[in-house]
Order: sequence, then C-alpha cells, then structure tokens
Amino acid sequence: MKYVIGLDYGTDSARAVIVDAENGKEIASSVKYYKRWKEGKYCVPAKNQYRQHPLDYVESLEESVKEALSKSPARTAEKVVGISFDTTGSTPVLIDKNGLPLSLRPEYAENPNAMFVLWKDHTAIAEAAKINELAKKSNIDYTAYEGGIYSSEWVWAKISHVLSADESIRKEAVSWVEHCDWMTALITGKTKPEELVRSRCAAGHKALWHEKWGGLPPEEFLTAISPLLKGFRSRLFEKTYTSDTQVGNLSAEWAQRLGLTTNVVVGVGAFDCHFGAVGAEIKPKTFVRVIGTSTCDIMVATPEEMQDKLIPGICGQVDGSVIPGMIGLEAGQSGFGDIYAWFKRVLEFPLQFVADEKLRQEMADKIIPALSEEAAKIPVENVVAGNALPLLATDWMNGRRTPDANQLVKGTITGLNLASSAPLIFRALVEATAFGSKAIVDRFLENGIEIESVIGIGGISLKSPFVMQTLADVLGMPIKVARTEQACAFGAAMFAAVAAGVYATVEDAQKAMGQGFAFEYVPNKENHQLYLELYKKYQAIGKFTENC
Repeated sequence: MKYVIGLDYGTDSARAVIVDAENGKEIASSVKYYKRWKEGKYCVPAKNQYRQHPLDYVESLEESVKEALSKSPARTAEKVVGISFDTTGSTPVLIDKNGLPLSLRPEYAENPNAMFVLWKDHTAIAEAAKINELAKKSNIDYTAYEGGIYSSEWVWAKISHVLSADESIRKEAVSWVEHCDWMTALITGKTKPEELVRSRCAAGHKALWHEKWGGLPPEEFLTAISPLLKGFRSRLFEKTYTSDTQVGNLSAEWAQRLGLTTNVVVGVGAFDCHFGAVGAEIKPKTFVRVIGTSTCDIMVATPEEMQDKLIPGICGQVDGSVIPGMIGLEAGQSGFGDIYAWFKRVLEFPLQFVADEKLRQEMADKIIPALSEEAAKIPVENVVAGNALPLLATDWMNGRRTPDANQLVKGTITGLNLASSAPLIFRALVEATAFGSKAIVDRFLENGIEIESVIGIGGISLKSPFVMQTLADVLGMPIKVARTEQACAFGAAMFAAVAAGVYATVEDAQKAMGQGFAFEYVPNKENHQLYLELYKKYQAIGKFTENC
C-alpha cells in the first residue's frame, strides 16, 4: 500500500490531502488558514496591494500535514511515497543568494515588498504596459505564447515594480522564485538560485519562457523593462520541467518536521488550476473551470490540433504545463466569488453595530444563501423584458484577465431604479460572471479549439446551485461537477504518484485515482436564448465602460 500527499495552496488557506495511490481514496485531509493574511496584514486593497508572508506558507505546511497524518491510520507516514504542491500564481518573491525569501531575513521581516506578491496584486499595471509596448516593438514578440498581452498579475511586471518601488531591498535581491517552486525547494533543501528546479507551468504561462527563443527573453529585453533587472537572467534558469519530474527527496529536516521519511519523493510543482484540471480528469476538448475567488479555465490540446495556432488574449499556451506531451491552454476571470463577497460586505455594513459577535456572524453567513434563494425565483424573461435597459453588470471589479487582459477596467452595474432589490442586484452580478465566462468560451471556439464538455471544480461548483445553473444556461452547455471538493490537491496527489514512480504517466494516474462527478447541470434552452440577447447588451456596456 502506497500513499501520496497533495498540497494545495489557495488564496486564503492551504490544504493537505493524503490519498491512496492505488485507487484515489482520500485517507485524511486538513485545511489551515494563513494567520497573517487572515488579519489583513501587508495588504492595501485600495491600492490593489496583496502580499503574503512566507511564514504563513511554512506554518500551514507543517500544521496541515501533521494534522492530516494524525487523522490517518497507524503507520500511514511510513507508506507515503510522494508529495507535490500546487499554488496560486503568478505569486513570486525576491530571494537572496542562498534562495531565502527576503522577508525571512530580520531586516525585511515586515517589508511587504520583500514578501510574496499574490496573484491578485495589481500594483504593477504600469510595468505590464511597458512590457507589452516593448514586446510589440521587438523583433520577437515574447508575449506571443502568453496570449499576446502581458498582465500585471505576472512575475516580470511584479518583480520590476517592487524593485523600482523599494530601494532598500535591491542590494540583497539576486533572483526571484514562484511560490510553487519555492515550496519544493524548501522541503528538498535545494533553495539556492542555481539549484532551483523551475516549473514549466509557471515559467511558460507567466515568465515569458519558451524554447523557441532559448528560454527567458534576453538580457537587453529585461533591462529595457527596468535597468534594475540587470543580471537577473544569468541567475535564473534556462530549463524548465513538467510536473511528472522529481525534484528530489524530502530533506532530513523536513522529514522530521512533517513526521515523514526521507524516502518521500517531491515532484515539480505547478499552479493550482492546472493541477485542479488534472484532478478533475481533464482530457482534450474538455473545458475545466476552477471556480473560486477568481476563475481559472484550463484546456489541453494535442500538438497536432494546435499546429501553429496562437490564441490571442488568453493566459498562455504551454507545452506540458498541464499534461506532459500536450499543450496546456489557460484563461480565467480576475473576479468571480470575490464579486459576490464584495456585495456581501456591502450588505453587512449595518451588522457592525450588532454587539453580539456570534449573532453578527450568524446573520452574515445567511446573506449569500438568502440572496441566492430569492434571486433564483426571478424568471429570466422578467430580467430581459421591456424596452428599458435591464439591470445588468460587468464582472470587472478586479480588472479583466481574459479575454484580453486589462487590469485598468472597472466593474459596472447599470439599469438601476428604485425597485432594484438586493436579490435582483445579486442576480445581475451572477449573470455578469457567467457572461464573462461565455466570453472566454467564445474566444476558444473562435480560434478552432473544440469544446465537447465542461467541468466545474471548487467550492462554488459544489455548493452554489443557482450560480452553476445560471452558468449552464448562459453557456448553453451541460456542466459536470467534480465529486471531490479538493480537485487541486487531488491533482497534486496524482502528480506525486507519477513522480514517485507509482504510475508511468499522469493519464494512468487519472484513470486509477479519479473520483468522477457528483452531478450535472443541464441548460434550460429557453433561458439560453434569452441570455444570448442579454449577452449582447453585456458586450455593449463592457465596450462602453472600457472606452470611458
């Protein structure tokens, strides 16, 4: 009997899942929330600044694995053969010559610029614009395999921004590392810049890496972004690795800290949505939606199907970023569940005056379920009826990731009148996120990428029937929901099994360890036709908003 551990690092928490490598049965799991992040430390939402301290990652790793093991049968730890990580991304940090994130040094311990720059940090909009300008003037468009538009959510924009903004960190910052790569380096002891094993997924989708131009862009391109990047390329990497590759074994220190053995193989990490797609048993012509605070949409295509296609406005197409041997395609929305959470916070305002904390929390927890229940009662024909502009929203409260990244755009709500109720506004927000999803689907279809099935994973997929039915109605496609709530961690566990040699390929691991689907949402044909008309208005309002 062999077990593997999948570790999934999300925006708010980390979860460890111990899985039987033979059949995918979950043995035990544990979720740990980041303490400093939960307190709101190092974040300035008004400035789009979101930073996370590496100690949150380290502590949650140790706590989640130990707790999961404590829930497992006796001697489970002895049978663990592999471990793999997925994380949010692009979430990079500056490191010193020993590979230590600068915020783990005493002099930078409270400096947000020395911490991990979370995926949804949008402080580097100006730097991203400069990268796009340079790429279009260059003999080689280094953004070509990243959708043709570089985002402020991605590593080069973020690193050049923090270096420019903070002189105090420049002297010791010799390189950078993505969160997914740092976790594997940490527990194998391979932390120095020259030892780091870099993920194909992270490098290809966010760092402008491609074999066609010899890896990363040349020094002169990087220093044109910022002179402060001088020398970084020589201290970074040329090769990248798919997630079926071994980084090494668990170090003696971390074997002891986690209660495991040094026989545990550590696989190359990747971004959460890519592993989530694997956990949801992705295959060609399958559109997988990882639905949470934001969405990440993943597809895979054979090299024969892709040929020389370059799909504009997505988050990249990378050989082996999802399944080795196939081209991984990524898209997504910068805000999904976050938009519902924003509206909930607006409605929560009076609750601050409720003295009883338990009562206050109970009332807050009822807001979204109550809104969903009431919004579901509103017929779609009532939303689109009449000549007046319907209550309609755009889903860009956190900027737009795809299609065609633009972090400067803002969300809108139009058609308000004195009869606009909270459930009606909430319904408009849910429909907006569905319309944003349709824009992504259309971009793939317009570029010859076939979609035969849609899979939803994540908490919203399993817990929000109103949201999922609206999404199915807008897309006009059935949506299957993955049975496991921890699809990303399961994907990590599958890759851990391959890295450890239990399976030869990730496809073999999927067949043996896949958990199937819990249920399926079937679109209402009448609603779909009505939504097609409303979608045209969404597009028109979006175009107007973006050009304002």
